[in-house]
Amino acid sequence: MRLSLHSQKIGDVLVIRCQGRIAFGPEVEALEAEVHKHTKHAGIFEITDVVLQLAETDYVDSSGLGALIRLLGVLRAAGGDLKLCALSPAVAKVIEVTSLETLFPPYASQEQAIAAFSGSPQHASEEMGQSQARIVCVDPSTNLLAGLNALLTRSGYEVFTTRYVSDAWTLVRATGPKLVICGPGVMTVATGPAVIQKLLESGRYRVLQLPLHFHTVEAGQAGQELVSQVRSLVAT
Repeated sequence: MRLSLHSQKIGDVLVIRCQGRIAFGPEVEALEAEVHKHTKHAGIFEITDVVLQLAETDYVDSSGLGALIRLLGVLRAAGGDLKLCALSPAVAKVIEVTSLETLFPPYASQEQAIAAFSGSPQHASEEMGQSQARIVCVDPSTNLLAGLNALLTRSGYEVFTTRYVSDAWTLVRATGPKLVICGPGVMTVATGPAVIQKLLESGRYRVLQLPLHFHTVEAGQAGQELVSQVRSLVAT
């Protein structure tokens, strides 16, 4: 089901009812456009607190999850927050299996989510403890990088990201990661294949190339499989 969005302002909060898929492509673009349309005027945020009502959201892929995480970061940078409420079973499972409950605590209703904005900020307490290893993630997609960063940070890793493939080698040399993750978009950039080849030929770094369909895999499944692969690679 294609994504349908219904927005209303309740006091200083924007509530968006999402019906259908939050997935790579037009759906993610539509959600981002809807948020920006109702929160910003002339490039300035007029509303910074947003609630997404997800009772009728039947699917979220890895790109969709990344978009939610990136929107959360944008709103927090503007002094606000993003909250999810009335999660469908599909969305609740994604949040649970990716261990993102600290980012997106579930609220049973939009009333509870709106009321939570008046509570004390919890942002500083969301980071995990000691990092197990450094990981560099490279991909042109800011949504994908946001998703990878949140998922891997909450799995205990120290994560560095860049959407500029040409800067990847410099970042890798500067940080000395245990693993370099190249997203599916790297191969679509003219310099991408050469950067990956350089990483492989150096023999100093483990490289994980995500499959071309990674964007569109159900977010819970994609997250679990990725964390499993990362743990295997950094352990050896």
